[in-house]
Amino acid sequence: MINKLLFWLNGYEVRRKRLLDKVPEGPLREFLSVPFPTPETLIEDTPILSVDFETTGLHAINDKLLSVGCVSLEQGQIKLPTCYHQVIRSKGELKASNVVIHQITDDIKERGAQLAKVVEALLAALAGKVMLVHFGRIEKQFLAQACIELYGMAPVYPMIDTLALAKRRFDKSDTPYDPSELRLSNLRDRYQLPRHYAHNALSDAVATAELLLALIHHKRRKHPARLQDFLL
Repeated sequence: MINKLLFWLNGYEVRRKRLLDKVPEGPLREFLSVPFPTPETLIEDTPILSVDFETTGLHAINDKLLSVGCVSLEQGQIKLPTCYHQVIRSKGELKASNVVIHQITDDIKERGAQLAKVVEALLAALAGKVMLVHFGRIEKQFLAQACIELYGMAPVYPMIDTLALAKRRFDKSDTPYDPSELRLSNLRDRYQLPRHYAHNALSDAVATAELLLALIHHKRRKHPARLQDFLL
């Protein structure tokens, strides 16, 4: 616990304040102006934003954001009225193999919103919250790249990754497991959650939020669950 607290004090909050001194007026400054929850906060009292991206590929520099979906968790409940989903307009034609996965066509993409508007809305929703993802490398890298393009620097924020949490639990059990068991759909099956419509940013964000609530319920059986128990 002490190591986690030291990491926090020397990590997210310090970096947030350092960036706040440098960033000009605008959406990123407004986001960084709001302190993050403390690690001792009970997980059910922690404001969380579940986020998912659909992209044209896996490389943030060469590929593009296609859509963003998010929903808030407050007091251990998913707040469906806060759902947000937006397709993003970008240049270039989409590959057929990509369209098959996310069902976003060139016509749909051309009717999307500008990247700046979508990122601004996402940062406003994320201010003062912990970001929740499943396999955080995608969201972390693509949001960082988008903010660098728009504002000249990447944001800092605390993150919970349900894939990392599940992997941590599998590793502690010291029993062999197939990496496919860490997929969102397979983990939902494991915790007896219903099937969901995958590869839609909002649907996946809600599905990830539901998985986190199942993981919290499992954790709370042993002792009170706090934010520090779930952070990356």
